[in-house]
Amino acid sequence: MNLASIQLNLIEMNLKKPFENALGVISKRQAIIIAVKDKEGRVGYGECVAFSTPWYTEETVATCYHILKEHLIPILQKHVIQHPKQVLPLFSSVRRNRMAKAAIETSIWDLYAKQMNQPLWKVIGGVNQKVPAGVVVGTSSVEQALAQINEFVNEGYQRVKVKISPVQDYEILKKIRENFPKLELIADANSSYDLEEVQALKRLDDLDLLMIEQPLDVDDIVQHRLLQQQLKTPICLDESIGSLKDVKNAHELGSCSIINVKIGRVGGLQESIAIHDYCVGNGMKVWCGGMLEFGISRAHNLALSSLPGFTIPGDISSSSRYWDEDIILPEIVVKNGSVSLSCEPGIGVVMNTKRLSEVTINEEEISLLK
Repeated sequence: MNLASIQLNLIEMNLKKPFENALGVISKRQAIIIAVKDKEGRVGYGECVAFSTPWYTEETVATCYHILKEHLIPILQKHVIQHPKQVLPLFSSVRRNRMAKAAIETSIWDLYAKQMNQPLWKVIGGVNQKVPAGVVVGTSSVEQALAQINEFVNEGYQRVKVKISPVQDYEILKKIRENFPKLELIADANSSYDLEEVQALKRLDDLDLLMIEQPLDVDDIVQHRLLQQQLKTPICLDESIGSLKDVKNAHELGSCSIINVKIGRVGGLQESIAIHDYCVGNGMKVWCGGMLEFGISRAHNLALSSLPGFTIPGDISSSSRYWDEDIILPEIVVKNGSVSLSCEPGIGVVMNTKRLSEVTINEEEISLLK
């Protein structure tokens, strides 16, 4: 692939509105934008989606920057890459650190598609040029949640995910269901319950939810099995799933029937595709989750979501949902409940270099030439 250099841009941007879940409130977002260049001057882009603090996984922006610069990029400097499928096996000597790995791997996939002069979604076997869009709302108050959902439904979003916790679950979901009786609705607990609170979760069976996402702790694969045996509502696993192996374990145990795939969380696009293929082959539902991303990661999510097994609308909202101005052109736009994929080579968007410069707080370029 004739890789020449890799550039790291550490960026920071305020969210238009603070985002609340069971574990805290996020008002500002950092990320690492990866730009891998080949000798002909083409550029592939990736985005490291770790948060600034380790509330979601153990990775943070700072740890990813260290792993990228001191461990993963030196591996690329020592090897010739012929195809993106080589990247994750090359990184096997570095344990976990999946968000850092995915940031590089996805940038190389984008570059590869551009070298092939094909849109990435076609290169990976995608079939759906229109991807249905879902959206996430916080639950700071019932009134605010209802107002947000009404706005999103009017914009055409086909599915809404609501953040819940043991102190705010049934009553707010009941109000939402009363106001939106036919809406596809997900309750996302972000690991805020334990098995002793099963009665609170069983109450949610009355609300015709699409799923309850990650009710128990990250390591509670067996406990999720015990919980699913007592619930009518399907359990979806998110934070518990870091690899295809985790999906196989969850499936064989009966811990869930739905998988939330996040490219960063599972280590890259290739692993995400493998998880999709396994779910399709084993009767599990699969969908693409979001990480309050900027436009680069959102564009990769769209490519992944074009695969035939992604039938549940993913966390793929318009750029304007979170940002006054995104770092890509054109920005991601939901129209009539879906996003149309570009037929331009790669991820189908270009970098808004002016905006990138405005939000960059650190930048460096590293040669990959032998």
